[in-house]
Amino acid sequence: PSFGFLFDIDGVLVRGKTPIPAAKTAFRKLVNSQGQFLVPVVFVTNAGDCLRQKKADQLSHLLGVSISQDQVMMSHSPLRMFKRYHDKCVLVSGQGPVLDIAQDLGFCQPITIETLREKHPLLDVVDHDRRPSVPVSVCFSSVVLFGEPVRWETNLQLIIDVLLTSGYPGNPYRRQDSPHVPVLACNMDLMWVAEAQSPRFGHGTFMVCLENIYKKITGKDLKYEALMGKPSKLTYQYAEYLIRAQAAERQWKQPIQTLYAVGGSPTLSQDDEIDNSWENELASAAAAHCRSVLVCTGVYNPHTEVPLDTGDNVTETVFHGHRDFRFEPGLVEPDHIVSDVNAAVDLVFQLENFAP
Repeated sequence: PSFGFLFDIDGVLVRGKTPIPAAKTAFRKLVNSQGQFLVPVVFVTNAGDCLRQKKADQLSHLLGVSISQDQVMMSHSPLRMFKRYHDKCVLVSGQGPVLDIAQDLGFCQPITIETLREKHPLLDVVDHDRRPSVPVSVCFSSVVLFGEPVRWETNLQLIIDVLLTSGYPGNPYRRQDSPHVPVLACNMDLMWVAEAQSPRFGHGTFMVCLENIYKKITGKDLKYEALMGKPSKLTYQYAEYLIRAQAAERQWKQPIQTLYAVGGSPTLSQDDEIDNSWENELASAAAAHCRSVLVCTGVYNPHTEVPLDTGDNVTETVFHGHRDFRFEPGLVEPDHIVSDVNAAVDLVFQLENFAP
């Protein structure tokens, strides 16, 4: 094969924990009689609340095919490349086994929000039942946002404390003449689709809160060292790296020319101030094209009109992307729109003249 698939998960293959019926049909076409994939496949999700092995096991069960962890890209997977932070003390925010996730990514000294509030109980006082005992000093070199937390007020308060004290929460806030400690954020989805009839808040909504609180206090914009998860350039380059690795493992000699992102948007234009030094960690992109195939089983509504320009009529109700990504109609318009993932596989096989 000279092409590969990048499959979104939520709204494309599953809704919550329920598989979309077309998904099993689609994946029977993608494997041979021994259960081996006929083309390189990577599952790209903005979820960040578990290890990739667990997500691979879940997908294997739901889709009825054997999927390895090397085929799964969580929103936090590219953090493996940020080795300059791995040996430093970092504050990690999110749900699930965040310590296990951080350590699996290479971080040697991760500390959770819960551990921080135990060391500095005077900082978390919104809930009167959680007030306080004896504080213990701790210092952070950076903040890693894996995903939306459960107790937003605690995470928002303590992350702001770390940012406004140059990594020394418990100290008085400092004047913001110098940059705050680096912030690395995964998953910018404002909303996501589960079993409910309407989309639910995602990590992007939490980030909107954090950014606005920081600006309200300091008068300055919160800056990110890196943003990852769809639709960032970093995510798609890392996904292509995984596609190339699969092709090499199967000893497929033909280079991968086209990637089909099923359910995902093409990459968006990103703020030039975001650090792109991670590109040095990856081999240069080899695929000539990345085509988006939008399906109608997720957040996308085929009856919603997209504005033709980026003037004043473009409001937040139209562009739900992150603050640091610019709305450009030419980049968010999909190459193809189909009913579901099974139709997407059929379309790609037809476009590539590929007969399993």
